[in-house]
Amino acid sequence: MPTPADDLESPDLPSSLRARAREFGADLLGVASIDRFDELPANRHPRAIFPEAQSVLVVGKRITRGALRGIEEGTQFQLYHLYGRDWLNNRVLATATLRIAQFLEDGGWEAVPLPNLPPETPAMGVPVRAGQPAPNVMLDFDDAAVRAGVGEIGYCGLLITPQFGPRQRLQVILTDAALQPDPILDKAVCDCCRQHASFCPLGAIDPAAARLVSICGKEMRVAGIDYAKCATCKNGATPNSHHPSGRPDRMAALCTRSCIQYLEENGRLLNTFHHPFRKRQPWGVIEERRAL
Repeated sequence: MPTPADDLESPDLPSSLRARAREFGADLLGVASIDRFDELPANRHPRAIFPEAQSVLVVGKRITRGALRGIEEGTQFQLYHLYGRDWLNNRVLATATLRIAQFLEDGGWEAVPLPNLPPETPAMGVPVRAGQPAPNVMLDFDDAAVRAGVGEIGYCGLLITPQFGPRQRLQVILTDAALQPDPILDKAVCDCCRQHASFCPLGAIDPAAARLVSICGKEMRVAGIDYAKCATCKNGATPNSHHPSGRPDRMAALCTRSCIQYLEENGRLLNTFHHPFRKRQPWGVIEERRAL
């Protein structure tokens, strides 16, 4: 059975970079050549940030399944916020990303590390020269991860990887090193589970509004998601921590936790466990004073 570390051993990248990424704490690493972003508008294109970019590296760190345990039981929410979101993003993953960038720059290649900020954030300035988008340019990291062969957009609307399903956080590095790109993920991880609509007690998941998303020739069916309902969710979802216009964080919400359970029990993930994630009937809150 492959392990998550095997993802860093692809012969398509220099072994020293793969080994260092693992050493620095990355669980996932994928590379897209800059031409894979050709159809994107300037305000969503990596070269708007670094015009000389030749490669886009997507760096991932797993959210441990145990970090979701307190929310799954409905008894302890803070451990997820620390180990699954805040510290994981801003300390652990940020450190790994910066060290990979430093490793590239030690070799003479410029490397621009980027945090995962919501692409829905509106421009907050004016263009500083003709033909250039206004600041701040925000990349869609889930989109970049598909272009880098890291995963796919699942029916749930979240990035799904073969290793961890939806359980990861991402950051990006732009570099002028022309690295060999990883292949686009060909085998589907998500099977567009029709049970998914029932995972949300608020009815925010609408199969009738599903759409086909195509990225670099990879087609993925994604359900319609009513993010206004997600913003009111009391089942583990939280507001976007970076900007109010960003989509709510659904990583620990009932829908995503149910997705994790489904992917695991159907043998669709490489990261496996001795015991099932869901051990009892899940709890759910429809509104502040009404539980399932």
